[in-house]
Amino acid sequence: MRHFMSIVVGFAFAGAAFASEDIADQYPQSELYSKPVEVIPHVFSAIGATAPPTYENSGHNNNLSFVVTDAGVVVVNGGASARLAKALHDEIKTVTDQPVKLVINENGQGHAFLGNSYWAALGVDILAHEDAIEEGHERGFDILEGMKRYNRDKAEGTEVAVANLSFSERYDYELGGVKFEILHLGPAHGPGDTQVWIPQWSMMIAGDIAFHERMLPIFADTCTSCWVQTWEEKFEPMQPTYVIPGHGHPTNLAQVKRYTYDYLRDLREKIGAHIEEGGDLAGAYYVDQAAWAHLDTFEELATKNAGRVFEEMEWE
Repeated sequence: MRHFMSIVVGFAFAGAAFASEDIADQYPQSELYSKPVEVIPHVFSAIGATAPPTYENSGHNNNLSFVVTDAGVVVVNGGASARLAKALHDEIKTVTDQPVKLVINENGQGHAFLGNSYWAALGVDILAHEDAIEEGHERGFDILEGMKRYNRDKAEGTEVAVANLSFSERYDYELGGVKFEILHLGPAHGPGDTQVWIPQWSMMIAGDIAFHERMLPIFADTCTSCWVQTWEEKFEPMQPTYVIPGHGHPTNLAQVKRYTYDYLRDLREKIGAHIEEGGDLAGAYYVDQAAWAHLDTFEELATKNAGRVFEEMEWE
């Protein structure tokens, strides 16, 4: 396993060179932004652009992963469109003749579930957290329309299809001798955050509880104090050797801790001090985030994040 660990650690340092919104499509012959790589034996991931979704990246700005077993394949994330899901399936077929048995949505965002319609048409079971399913029912049409605006002709064939299987805290699944623990460890980035833990390989397909390479976004419904608590009490104690985050290259726990937990703690401390000094929302946008300026999407997200943390913390 030492060889594979060196690969994963290497990703952590190589990411800045290969995951950027300024990098053109790395796999132009496919709808995918990049060709899937084998992270450790049997676990593959197509790494998305660390940038907002665009026509050029086909909405592939998150990681689309799959696990090959002797009895079938488990896919993590439906993809941002039916065409993108098909492109991933085409890649799976070059690796194995085994059928896809289960698709897992890591949350209720479009790039996690809009491709469900492709998998559902094939009769594949789709699993998501109950909150992500609710998000799909309530906002699915708007999310689809948003994807159509940037993806235009590439949205062809995509329909809203929510998962047919749900869970609240944990869903145990075994396929081909591989045990999957599909978990909702607690509130973090957004509704229905889901982690896929493969204990026998110490592999965590973490979803959006863990970021590096690009700045994490804080949404209006994100509870950053809850995210910190979930990290401390549930995520970090699992001590995964390998981490495939929701965005960015596969890496290790220390790397995602630095750019997720440490960032959240730092921003909350800065905003807390600003509030203690009598600062207002307008001033909160200018708290010092220079230590994180090298991350992709910093320009798009840093001030928004600061404003949302201020709005959260002024009532804590």
